[in-house]
Amino acid sequence: MSIDVLNETEVALDELELVACARYVLQEMRVHPQADLCLRLVDESAMETLHVQWMDLPGPTDVMSFPMDELRPGRDGVPPQEGVLGDIVLCPTVAAKQAREAGHATEEELLLLTTHGILHLLGFDHAEPEEEKEMFELQRQLLLTFLATRGRPST
Repeated sequence: MSIDVLNETEVALDELELVACARYVLQEMRVHPQADLCLRLVDESAMETLHVQWMDLPGPTDVMSFPMDELRPGRDGVPPQEGVLGDIVLCPTVAAKQAREAGHATEEELLLLTTHGILHLLGFDHAEPEEEKEMFELQRQLLLTFLATRGRPST
């Protein structure tokens, strides 16, 4: 499994922890072990440009996902598909603001957003109430179990 991190910001962060989280989520979702993923961290200006260009929404956002080969989670009895999962673009400064509002660390917000982004790449969405319930519960379970395996406190 190839997970690249491109930190295009001045923000110092634990890239290894982001990779560990991404790897954990991909394994739990039974994504092909040769799948490729890129985590790109950008400043608010770059994120705003992407947000306007792709979503036609103003201002920067926290995370955006750009799927490539439309891979889906593995299922029992069906071999997972090999390919490029896609790119997740994170904005650490927006994540830091959200973390302060939620009362937890920026690093934990980035782990949450990484998990969220991967689920979007795997076809999950939260446009409808039932979809949101399914996606957010799965996201919560994945993040909590990742944090538990890393011996870190969860929020």
